[in-house]
Amino acid sequence: MKIAQIFILISGLLILPSAGFAQGPLTARDIVKASDDLMRGHTNQGTYTMQVITPKWQRQLTLQVYMKNRDKAFIRILNPPKEAGIGTLRIENEMWNYLPKVERIIKIPPSMMLQPWMGSDFANDDLVRESSIINDYTHAIIAETDDAYTVEFTPKEDAPVIWGKLIRVIRKNDYVPLKEEYYNERGKLIKILEYSDIAQVSDRMIPKTWTMKSMVKEGHQTIIKLIDVTYNTPIEDNIFSLPYLKKVQ
Repeated sequence: MKIAQIFILISGLLILPSAGFAQGPLTARDIVKASDDLMRGHTNQGTYTMQVITPKWQRQLTLQVYMKNRDKAFIRILNPPKEAGIGTLRIENEMWNYLPKVERIIKIPPSMMLQPWMGSDFANDDLVRESSIINDYTHAIIAETDDAYTVEFTPKEDAPVIWGKLIRVIRKNDYVPLKEEYYNERGKLIKILEYSDIAQVSDRMIPKTWTMKSMVKEGHQTIIKLIDVTYNTPIEDNIFSLPYLKKVQ
């Protein structure tokens, strides 16, 4: 079954270097939270494209996305017509997909969290994980240059996560994420997410292009582009509900 995925790694309040933190040097957790807040916002909503590239085929989806805080996300496929209306809802660590052709809502079980959406390189867990990126990992700065921090994420004991570790590179002056690496429990690098095209989006400077490259499937990558996105404007709570998931316009 093909169910699309995005990932969506979307965004936050623009934070000044010392805003919201105790006096003294920033901790690795402070840096990660600042970057996550920048990319997420209190709310964000808008249109994205997702291009899936493999050696044998390519496809592009247009997506309508709504996100609120760290625990709510809603995605609706707008194009192409064959997939239009397919939707995904996340509330905390639970996810549902809606398939309009059969008028059916499917709850995503934990065993399917590594499954891709529509053949993309983003997995179901990439969406859910964002709600726990701060609390389910310990963070350590493992490298530092004049321009960037490199932070390693190690899962806490009994944390409901699937990656053995994550490594994220974060720009110093504004906490913009530059790259993220995903490793399995055996320490093998599975995929790399690269951020580029940093520009003004709504009220902040963030990357407008996110490229996820598989390190285990040669020639496989997925490119997400921000088309028209707005941060920190009200979103009605009824959007994040199963009735709305079924409400295809």
